Amino acid sequence: MVALGTLERATSSDIVFDALFGKITRLELLPGTKISEAEVAKSFGCSRQPVREAFTRLANLNLLLVRPQRATVVRPFSRQLIANARFVRAAVELEVIRAATIGRDKSVDALLKTNLREQADAIAAENASLFHDLDYQFHKLFCLSAKRAFAFDIIADNKAQVDRLCMLALTSKEAMDVLYQDHKKLLQVIFDGDAQAAGEVLRVHLDRLTPTIDAIYTTHSAYFDE
Repeated sequence: MVALGTLERATSSDIVFDALFGKITRLELLPGTKISEAEVAKSFGCSRQPVREAFTRLANLNLLLVRPQRATVVRPFSRQLIANARFVRAAVELEVIRAATIGRDKSVDALLKTNLREQADAIAAENASLFHDLDYQFHKLFCLSAKRAFAFDIIADNKAQVDRLCMLALTSKEAMDVLYQDHKKLLQVIFDGDAQAAGEVLRVHLDRLTPTIDAIYTTHSAYFDE
């Protein structure tokens, strides 16, 4: 039997993890920001154990740098880690898209169409944070459509490395609209069952981040550790 205290710690850890993950990826906590285990525990009204567990999970995603006897900090961007994450994500998501074109779960179609409409609304409202959240859900829905829900855990773990960069890049309606148009094309070719076109659209979509990384490295070099 699992002790109640263990369950409570796990639940508290999830809450702390989700909150800090959101703040880090939305750049509410900037790279290099010091973060205190004791202060986080106090703000959430919990013990330090679930905070420590959340810190460990965030460190495993390379979002926090936990240093013994020194302050824990939000991890700076790393061009190598970003490159590694993009490679893994592309490999997995290309297979997801291929599976979706071969035999998708059509019950997910309506959810994908709704998400796409909401993306357009977020762009019209110039709400980059909402667009970012909808983009996350859009790619998750593709995994469901492809009957590969498990794959999104891999995509999300690697996507976390670049999500912060996306928040720096998504500062205009034009930037968001480019990604929206990619999403729109991707949805259409998948519905058409065209695996080759879907792969081409996805590669273009994922490669759009390359010049963005170079630009951010130039304008925000202090956020990088190399």
